[in-house]
Amino acid sequence: MKVILTTVSEASVSIQGKTVGKIGRGFLLLVGFTDGDNREVVEKMVDKILGLRVFPDEHGLINISLQDVNGSILSISQFTLYGNANKGRRPSFIDALRPNEAEPLYLYFNQLLEEKHGKVASGIFGADMQVYSVNDGPFTLLLDSKEMFV
Repeated sequence: MKVILTTVSEASVSIQGKTVGKIGRGFLLLVGFTDGDNREVVEKMVDKILGLRVFPDEHGLINISLQDVNGSILSISQFTLYGNANKGRRPSFIDALRPNEAEPLYLYFNQLLEEKHGKVASGIFGADMQVYSVNDGPFTLLLDSKEMFV
């Protein structure tokens, strides 16, 4: 599982011109899955994300969590995180988990975020989405379960 986490002052996602998710200050999460990912990996990733201290405190030090700033989450499914462009000019997506296996994990991921944090908006799995964000910082992390939970 890979997640690109970006702190934002606002973010939204639209499908065919209609906004389906919108947040203020918080995290924009791009979420992808690969073979071997399961509910346990999802649970660990949710705990990691919610525990991160990536917002500046009153002294400008990166020391405050999402919960401390009363932030929200916008979660977007993103199979292209497993794209490989090492050879040729067209990326291969063979490492991305098949949609019928990835969608339940994505829905579980969002459900856990909602249960543990509350303020969660999301796109629609597999849809052609337009994502708008105002990055705050900018501050961006790549979280990879294969490197974090070995």
